Amino acid sequence: MKKRHSPEQIVRKLRQADEKLAGGASVPEVARELGVSEATFHRWRNRYGGLNPSEPKRLKELEKENARLKKIVAEQAVDISILKEVSKGNF
Repeated sequence: MKKRHSPEQIVRKLRQADEKLAGGASVPEVARELGVSEATFHRWRNRYGGLNPSEPKRLKELEKENARLKKIVAEQAVDISILKEVSKGNF
């Protein structure tokens, strides 16, 4: 079964990984100690690498807000298209 990590846990694990990497450990060793694959480790690092422990929650909120706004824009585009068709009289 896949294990889901919260963004806060990921940031904590990345901080541990940075300490181990600074101590001379290799990326495969660090990933194994964290219990994730190297691909997962690199994906986490790209996404959460420079964040403070409190920032992942804010990032998640911003992503949620962005998705909501994109949905609103898409709905407005459909409404505008419908109104254009109605105004042409092609219904």
